[in-house]
Amino acid sequence: MAEKGDKGAPKGGAKQGKDQKGGKPGKADAKAKAGEPKAAAKPRPADYRPRMKDHYEKVVRDAMKEKFGYANPMQIPRLEKIVLNMGIGEAVSDRKKVDNAAGDLALIAGQRPVITRARKSIATYKVRENMAIGAKVTLRGDRMYEFLDRLVTLALPRVKDFRGLNPKSFDSRGNFAFGLREHTVFYEIDYDKIDETWGMDVIVCTTANSDDEARELLRAFNFPFRS
Repeated sequence: MAEKGDKGAPKGGAKQGKDQKGGKPGKADAKAKAGEPKAAAKPRPADYRPRMKDHYEKVVRDAMKEKFGYANPMQIPRLEKIVLNMGIGEAVSDRKKVDNAAGDLALIAGQRPVITRARKSIATYKVRENMAIGAKVTLRGDRMYEFLDRLVTLALPRVKDFRGLNPKSFDSRGNFAFGLREHTVFYEIDYDKIDETWGMDVIVCTTANSDDEARELLRAFNFPFRS
């Protein structure tokens, strides 16, 4: 039998045993875990260059110059930027859906998107001025070429019943636009972790002066146009 002076011993011993058997961690353990530094991303090699950028400089430029006969190398068309846009109509009733879509767009682009807001109120659609209704991101430089590589190589082949891009979707200024019905075609999106699928617009802006030049430029980047 335990003596009267040892009444506190079993309680303390039981508490220690619970912690040792795998009970909930104490506050000290949680603080120590929270204070641990996160693993830093590995820096890119100093000589890193996107695959599509090398392809443009080594193959596409010469092919464009030979076909169109540019006198000045600065006349050769090039990619200027790629704009990704998501319009979330359901955001009228649930603001959280815009945040979810913006998070998915950040994973796809590798860059934080901008929340787009309504310019004016439209009572018919229950839209108020300055209400968040979508997200967009503009890619330039290396990120633009990296996204282009993933788009052409991985994403477009995963589109259901894909029959090619419309070769007439140019705006007479060298810019090409097309839409995707589901953003889950990108490998960055985990289908089990999303609530809904969103459509998105992809606008490829070039420095070409005509649609024919822009079309030939994108064909050289292996864009699958319909014949």
